[in-house]
Amino acid sequence: MEHPGSSGDFVGGPAKPGTGQEPPRSILLVMLSAVGDAVQVLPVASALRRAFPDTHLSWVLQPGPHSLVRTHRAIDDFIVFDRGRGIPGISQGARALRAAAARMPNGRFDLLLDLQVYFKAGLLTGLTPARVRLGFDRARARDLNWIFTNKRIPRHPHRFAHIQDQYFEFLRYLGVDPEPVHFGLELTEDEKKQQVEFFASVDRPPCALVLATSDPRKNWDPAGYAEVASKLITNFGMQPILVGGTSKAEEEVARIILHQNEGKVRDERGGGLRRLLWLLDGSELVISPDTGPLHMARALEVPVVGLYGFTNPKRSGPYRLFTDLIVDGYARTPGEEYPVSMERRKRGMGRITPERVLEKVALARRRTPHKAGF
Repeated sequence: MEHPGSSGDFVGGPAKPGTGQEPPRSILLVMLSAVGDAVQVLPVASALRRAFPDTHLSWVLQPGPHSLVRTHRAIDDFIVFDRGRGIPGISQGARALRAAAARMPNGRFDLLLDLQVYFKAGLLTGLTPARVRLGFDRARARDLNWIFTNKRIPRHPHRFAHIQDQYFEFLRYLGVDPEPVHFGLELTEDEKKQQVEFFASVDRPPCALVLATSDPRKNWDPAGYAEVASKLITNFGMQPILVGGTSKAEEEVARIILHQNEGKVRDERGGGLRRLLWLLDGSELVISPDTGPLHMARALEVPVVGLYGFTNPKRSGPYRLFTDLIVDGYARTPGEEYPVSMERRKRGMGRITPERVLEKVALARRRTPHKAGF
């Protein structure tokens, strides 16, 4: 591993007093993935801002996540990249990154953090003028991603860890303390007004239901959702609110829930990620599979019942909070001990039953004070 130099310029490695080098004047975060990963990058951005208050911090990301995090206080500059456009998108993204780098001191970024291990992210990393391109160690850098970086975080003795902790390895390499973990997802004043107006019409404690993910293998049974929605009303006196998007999978689940609970469930899907943010923030409870809104709820510290079966909750569950509210279908038998891993378990979501979900709802309701007005 390279060691920090002593010229006073940032050359990689710990940038803190006593190391003989100055903090980076500019940092670029490369994270092109979907909403959940973008949410987990926010504590990285917040920690970098605390450590380097005068550093110019940029982030290249996709349009969807950008719509959610565009107001984040730690970021000076967003570079939006449409990953779905193939080679034209790569060319356009590379031009935008070169233009952004040209605005930095010496016409390049001092430091680039490639937080992904996929080829497109690596290609953009390689095409970006940056003095230091810091990425994952070769054991974790898939798709030849490692060839595009010139420095790498140390190989970890436990190759697999929670995704959030893996991002924090970049901070620790730089000598930056990730604590306290701060997401910094905040509502604008206009969004707060919309939130107040909406929840004024809700006369029971609201429970947001996230119906599906982009990966059908992570989705739960529509009939299970419908039964849980019914019991939220009759057993817990709550108001189920359907949130999220209008994909084909979500439309099918919503149809079954609404049919079984005619007139008793509010369908508030659509309207974009910022609307979803204030809907989640105003809810007393969220029920969600492993998808972006689950991590949004965790970032907002709204209790969330996580439905996990296909993916490992020790790796992709809500970070440090609400882990006791996870319905663990990933375990093949009750209480099974399993390591953190990227293994997928195809039958896991089938091990989740309405009864198990409602047990976690009951736990959350016993533990969480009601919000004002309910």
